[in-house]
Amino acid sequence: MFFRRKKTPPAGDASSPPAAPPAGGAAEDPGAAAPLPGPASTQFLTGEAGKDRRTVQVLLEAIARVSEARDLESLLMDIVDSSIDLAGAERGLLILRGGKEGEMVVRVARLRGKKPFSGDLRYSTTIAGRVLAEVRPLRAQVHSESEALELGRSVYDLKLRAVMCVPLSPPHGDGAGSAPKGVLYVDSRAATRQFSQGDLALFAALAQHISIAMMNAQLQLDSLEKVRLEQSLELASAIQRDLMPRVPSIPGWDLAGWYGPAEQTGADFYDFIKVGKTSLALVVGDVTGHGIGPALITASAQGSLRTSLRLNPDPGAVVTLLNQDLCERIEDGRFLTLFLAILGEGGTVRALNAGHSQPLLWRVADRSLTPILKCGPALGMIPDEDYAAHPPLSMQAGDVLLAYTDGLIEARTPGSEDDFFGEEGLKRVLDECAVKGLSAREICTHVAEAALAKSGGKREDDITVVVAKRP
Repeated sequence: MFFRRKKTPPAGDASSPPAAPPAGGAAEDPGAAAPLPGPASTQFLTGEAGKDRRTVQVLLEAIARVSEARDLESLLMDIVDSSIDLAGAERGLLILRGGKEGEMVVRVARLRGKKPFSGDLRYSTTIAGRVLAEVRPLRAQVHSESEALELGRSVYDLKLRAVMCVPLSPPHGDGAGSAPKGVLYVDSRAATRQFSQGDLALFAALAQHISIAMMNAQLQLDSLEKVRLEQSLELASAIQRDLMPRVPSIPGWDLAGWYGPAEQTGADFYDFIKVGKTSLALVVGDVTGHGIGPALITASAQGSLRTSLRLNPDPGAVVTLLNQDLCERIEDGRFLTLFLAILGEGGTVRALNAGHSQPLLWRVADRSLTPILKCGPALGMIPDEDYAAHPPLSMQAGDVLLAYTDGLIEARTPGSEDDFFGEEGLKRVLDECAVKGLSAREICTHVAEAALAKSGGKREDDITVVVAKRP
């Protein structure tokens, strides 16, 4: 039982000031908190064969009920129900760390008879606080109103007569050095119910098994979630691969594309979209970040472009509308860089660069390399930006247009901070391939392989290369 300050604790009990109440429970009256008793022995066997047999049977049955729970939520409810049954209590709470700054949160509250609890969730935060601080089980008996007031206002208001609380820590812990995930707490208002030292020891033994069961259940849940996530990523990756276009055949153009994601799902995309009867749109885009979120943005942008370009051949108008749409829906900090070029049958090119890495135009006549400069910022940043394409370009037989994402030129030597493939490496490889008269497919492959050779095959970012050549 609890003892007042003027009394001397019995042998084997440690008397010390109570721990401060944790956040998340009802506030206790600090001036009314009395010293709490010390830890109970974890030995619950008495040496009496009949009594010990019944005790062990009760414990095993409780453990069996908890172990048979199929999911974490069922497990938590079974934990509290078993605790109430084992202790012969009226009410049980499972209190876990989980709020801000490790504050305590009542995760499950139950009544005797496996009934859900609703109502005043106040409990003795003084007892729970000390159990967490010392990582040792505690019990309390209340025999008078003055004792209840000394323990805290909630104990007095709830008219509690008996309380037990044990830490949820794995067995063989190192006492105060262990960090419990929470506590199991039971109480009763019945004057006839007195929790003994043996009850507390039995309750603590159950809590140790419960801690292991909770840990195993969480590990299993984490494992299942990991499998589900991997399956979802694989499905998303397969869908994204299916969205990658087949290279169309159009008179006067040799086309090819190459794509390598850094993760299962990428933030790059490229596309070839028919515009009118004789023109084709070449698109390369790059969303900031990696994973599912950017992949969803790329899919949305790709779909919007496919619809808009079939209705409107003006690249400036199409990109302006896409930007307005993305500004309304895209998260802060994300944006889409985009290169769009309308390829005409006679070799004309209407190009628009929205914040994207500068594509290169290689001329066969003088082996010159001309970058296609930016026409405006990336999409999703400035809602009222009005985009317009560059003046039309003309490509002759043998000329090559190469567009790419920044993952290509940012490929770097492993272990190096600044040894990148870079624009110079790209220009060198493009010139070598174009001079040899390689096809668009061969140029794509050689450029991508040169960048991966630089990085030792590692992709820190998605890599996309698209080539349009005049044959």
